[in-house]
Amino acid sequence: MHTPSTPKVAALLDELFAEAGRADARFGDAFRSMPPAERAALHHDWRRLYGELAADAYLPIGRDGGGLLYTLARARDAETIVEFGTSFGLSTIYLAAALADRGGGRLITTELSSDKAAAARRNLERAGLSHHVEIRIGDALETLADVPDRVDFLYLDGAKPLYRRVLGLIEPRFAPRAVIAADNVDMVDLVADFTGYLRDPANGYASNRVVVGDALELAVRW
Repeated sequence: MHTPSTPKVAALLDELFAEAGRADARFGDAFRSMPPAERAALHHDWRRLYGELAADAYLPIGRDGGGLLYTLARARDAETIVEFGTSFGLSTIYLAAALADRGGGRLITTELSSDKAAAARRNLERAGLSHHVEIRIGDALETLADVPDRVDFLYLDGAKPLYRRVLGLIEPRFAPRAVIAADNVDMVDLVADFTGYLRDPANGYASNRVVVGDALELAVRW
């Protein structure tokens, strides 16, 4: 079974990617119209950026990246997945589909915006995948503080300056050979502490930048 290619889910993904293109174009135009210093500061004022200015923006992983997440989760036979940054649920659909196609599992995902979380829940229900997903609303540093042990897969696509701190929360709970994927790692200045940590073999990971979409960091825990 390959759930993302089933007619119902494929049509939903087409619809959501089309909506994302329109919404993100509007957000991109507004963001680029700001003075450079204001744009730079916003990346560190992540509550305002994601909770207010990008309230209607999807900012999703691309199709190729979503397909890669599904493939990685299936290859790892991931049973417990954690996601940072639900948004409208596009990446969540791919990850939940991987759980469905392995016969079950649990995806814990977190989203700052309650409105986006509600929209993601509706999209997961439309895909027939909501029973695999627990959506937690609020600050990820709080909502992900008590995830269960033996996390097989971690996907990061929320506020970039928080990647390293979220990894630190989940790291003690990783199962052997856990997989970590992080989007937008070409935003080098915002994720340097995260990528630097993963790429240092002394920290217990094998990690590489992969050119898919806006560039992903893919790592495996030794």
